[in-house]
Amino acid sequence: MKTPNAPLALLLTLAVLAPMGCTAATPSPAANITLARADIPRAAADPAAAKEAGGAITAFGLDFYHRFATGTGNIVVSPASIALALGMARAGARGRTASEMDAVLRNLATDEHAAWLNALDAALGTRTGTFKDESGKDQTVTLRIANSLFSQQGMQLLDTYLQAMASRYGAGVRLVDYKADAEGARKSINAWVSGQTEQRIPELLVPGTITPDDRLALVNAIYLKAAWLTPFTEAETKAAPFTRLDGSTVTTPFMASIGGLPYAEGSGWRAVQLPYVGGSLALTVILPDAFASFEQGLTAAGFDAITAALKQRSVTLAFPRYSIESKAELGQVLSAMGMPTAFQAGAADFSGMTTQEQLFIAAVIHQANMDVDEKGTTAAAATAVLMRATALPAEPVTVRLDRPFLFALRDVPTGTILFLGRVTDPAAKG
Repeated sequence: MKTPNAPLALLLTLAVLAPMGCTAATPSPAANITLARADIPRAAADPAAAKEAGGAITAFGLDFYHRFATGTGNIVVSPASIALALGMARAGARGRTASEMDAVLRNLATDEHAAWLNALDAALGTRTGTFKDESGKDQTVTLRIANSLFSQQGMQLLDTYLQAMASRYGAGVRLVDYKADAEGARKSINAWVSGQTEQRIPELLVPGTITPDDRLALVNAIYLKAAWLTPFTEAETKAAPFTRLDGSTVTTPFMASIGGLPYAEGSGWRAVQLPYVGGSLALTVILPDAFASFEQGLTAAGFDAITAALKQRSVTLAFPRYSIESKAELGQVLSAMGMPTAFQAGAADFSGMTTQEQLFIAAVIHQANMDVDEKGTTAAAATAVLMRATALPAEPVTVRLDRPFLFALRDVPTGTILFLGRVTDPAAKG
């Protein structure tokens, strides 16, 4: 969303996948660029603030999803990644630019709520570890979230902004030269994202994305790899038909399991939740009777009601394997959501970042991918759920996810949606 002849631009790039926090000023060997940050510690984290952040991300994420989810194909996005990167931009916004961003982000990144995202990051930082699955076998969860700024060499960022980046996001500033070597800057950003995502996103920025007019890139990356609490048995996976939105069918592998899972049902929908080892992350899957109307009508309150209704139940589950990816420039969607000023050269006010030059957001680039199989999930973004065992009702229920469904990979203790999307054709690649 670049404006012709604009002398300066704030390039906001959103990725999905990686570990949170940068270290003190030192050369970055991976990208061969200087890393600097304000020499102050991360702010103390309040668990209650993490839940506030999770609620704001859910509300923002579903509003964003409704505007983004056009067409009929598979979709995966990371509301958490988008919100974190926009939050870094909001810390330097002032005036109308700031108020519009606050409305869209549900006040997630205001100075008054400075503790929210820091607390959320602290909570999500505890999700990585080795845990036992239901058979007693050790399994791992890796959830890494990283933020970084890539700034033009010689451009002075305000101390207050650098302090906010360090204390709220653990983010350092890497210095590149957009003016003299835009292609080199692009490769440096891509190398950082690729490393943070275990090479799942090797080229977030394609050639031509970065120009000599750019001055600052704000990048968030999330990487998730998690094993199911109860793995599927590969021998039980069988091919079966899946009915697409247009009524046509495709044959695809369905994983199968029988056991206790959180389950709920309501008027026109059924939902089941698959926990990952460790108990904090889970994949919530919603199977609507009328997909299109349910998808567009799902609100944050409606989603919260569904997750609150989940109760342990004996479930016979048929779940298709899938591998999906989405990539898009989000400027028009975010403008339509209510923050157009941030994208307008000459009108945007990011004077809380620097007073040397007037900046605006030139582009918001987002990419996410997710693989789901018998062992678990690998994705570019994250979410967690705390599962508690209860007595199973006598009546079992059968759930066949053999038609389009919605999913939310979330962090249960904070309610944060790390990944959100739909599967309309599990056989489609990418």
